[in-house]
Amino acid sequence: MKIKITALDKMFSQYIRQIYNWTCQRCHKPYTPPTTSLHCSHFHGRGKKSVRFEPDNAVALCFGCHQHFHANPHEHVAFMEKRLGTQAYNRLLLLANIPKKPDYKAIKIWLKAMLKGQEEKDVVYGKH
Repeated sequence: MKIKITALDKMFSQYIRQIYNWTCQRCHKPYTPPTTSLHCSHFHGRGKKSVRFEPDNAVALCFGCHQHFHANPHEHVAFMEKRLGTQAYNRLLLLANIPKKPDYKAIKIWLKAMLKGQEEKDVVYGKH
């Protein structure tokens, strides 16, 4: 069953791609927004609601690198553990396996603030 992509998912995707400066974190290829070629890739799938909107659970990946990790899960695990460090990786694993319904209103408020802050930072550093 395919999981529906909500407006909140789209906001989270925008946030993740922005914090990684629209650059694939595996091959380091930069992208110019807006683009659908750079994905917000979840380590633990969006079905794990406890980490669906957890920034440590997501990374910006191009289509090719996203597909590569789906085909090579051991490499994906190694990438994520190296990226996060063992302690944060284990924390994420624990969170992913605790059933929890997200507070969607709080997540929306947080994402709006983060996106606004990122846009203001981009203006200061001349990215717009």
